[in-house]
Amino acid sequence: MENQLTCSMLSLEKLVKQYDGVRAVDNVSFSINKGDIYGFLGPNGAGKTTTIRMIMGIIRPDSGIIKLNGQNINSFERRNLGYLPEDRGLYQKQKLSETIHYFGLLRGLAKEDSKRKTSLWLDRFNLKDQRNRKIEELSKGNQQKIQFILAFLHDPELLILDEPFTGLDPLNQLLLKEIIQEKSEEGKTIVFSTHQMEQVERLCSNICLINRGQIIIEGKLEDIRKANQTNAVEVLFSGSLKDKDIKSHLNNYDIKENSVSGFLNEKPSDFLDWINKKVEVKSFQLQVPSLEKIFIDQVRKTS
Repeated sequence: MENQLTCSMLSLEKLVKQYDGVRAVDNVSFSINKGDIYGFLGPNGAGKTTTIRMIMGIIRPDSGIIKLNGQNINSFERRNLGYLPEDRGLYQKQKLSETIHYFGLLRGLAKEDSKRKTSLWLDRFNLKDQRNRKIEELSKGNQQKIQFILAFLHDPELLILDEPFTGLDPLNQLLLKEIIQEKSEEGKTIVFSTHQMEQVERLCSNICLINRGQIIIEGKLEDIRKANQTNAVEVLFSGSLKDKDIKSHLNNYDIKENSVSGFLNEKPSDFLDWINKKVEVKSFQLQVPSLEKIFIDQVRKTS
């Protein structure tokens, strides 16, 4: 595991943070590879925000190490990281373009480069005609787009996005997903924290689910879904099946003219061998649960 952590873009090793005797983050370890879109999930109060703030250097861990490219993150300038917090922190009385340009300078961009990138991203988000409006005059959705621009204006290697889709309509959510995928293809590493499980399933290849400060599930999303599949099955076929034949193989089954569904009494391979002898199988599908169902089930088990 040590070699895996050392080779990763970002790694957390036995991270602990305690408040008043309660461990908000309890011995958390995981690693994220370069270019990965990594889903960092958990219910409210699970320890996600505390972990993110430790990565960003806002608070310090009581113990454990955070590494960036194999080295202690405290040896790096964290302004090279990008962070979109869940709570907005914009200067409400400032003009839109002035705010973005100012944050570009804070993150080390040269004056002309900051102006150029400000113009580029305002155009990408269809905000160029609002560049001289004050932040407080913008809709919540447009303010969220500004937060997103500020997170990656300086082209950081690591982006941490906490509930990035808050307040966005479907079209702007689609635009945001396109940009996130573009950044991943450029080799940027993205930590993506949200309660919108359908977005995680569309964007993330690996996830970590924590509850009460501890990791419940961590790994490839595809593997996690397969490991949590049920014994529910659905078969489409041509031919004829009789009730008396099915009873010993399926529970709570529902048979129609060319389909049957239910819960297996035996191994899927044994059932498939049997049914192939009876009818011509067109499709055979084991039910794979959604990430939302896995999330709810696992959190309930540990709460």
